[in-house]
Amino acid sequence: MSKSLLYAGKAVLSGFLIIAPIYLALLLLLKVMSSVAKLVEPVAALIPDWLPAERLLSLLLVLLLCFLIGIGVRTPTGVALREKIERNFLDRIPGYGLMRSLTHQIAGDSGETSWKPALAEIEDALVPAFIIEEFEDGRYTVFVPSTPTPMAGAVYILEHTRVHPLSVSFKRALEVVFRYGLGAKGLDKAMGPGH
Repeated sequence: MSKSLLYAGKAVLSGFLIIAPIYLALLLLLKVMSSVAKLVEPVAALIPDWLPAERLLSLLLVLLLCFLIGIGVRTPTGVALREKIERNFLDRIPGYGLMRSLTHQIAGDSGETSWKPALAEIEDALVPAFIIEEFEDGRYTVFVPSTPTPMAGAVYILEHTRVHPLSVSFKRALEVVFRYGLGAKGLDKAMGPGH
């Protein structure tokens, strides 16, 4: 009975972690669109009534604003400002660092050095994991994600003999987690020499 409740609880949490960011992003988009609706009213009045001009123009204005901000944060000044905002404000929000790191890894950002795919020995099993950092003495901090949501899981500090780095991409390892282990066949062949 308790295993069923634990499974149900994990499933609800996994679903929540997937749905909540999407829901919040949509709410934010609608809120910003309603805020800029006053700005586009004069132009919307020139367009025929059968077309929802105010909403379309609001959406286009918000997307244009996102585009301009996206260009701005890629400039040297924008990068410095973004890093300062992240350091002083966003990094203090629980889960922000995790989401940023996952996003960088999924996007293939070569500057991101953490989250190296591995197989970790937990009890008598090999489980998909990600190496977060390596200690000076050779031990590893590994994150073992829960399935199918990689944002929830467990953190272990393991001896180097129990962690087997994989020569697969982060994206490939993440797909195995999302797909409840489907595609894990062959990961053991991707272990580095000596493992």
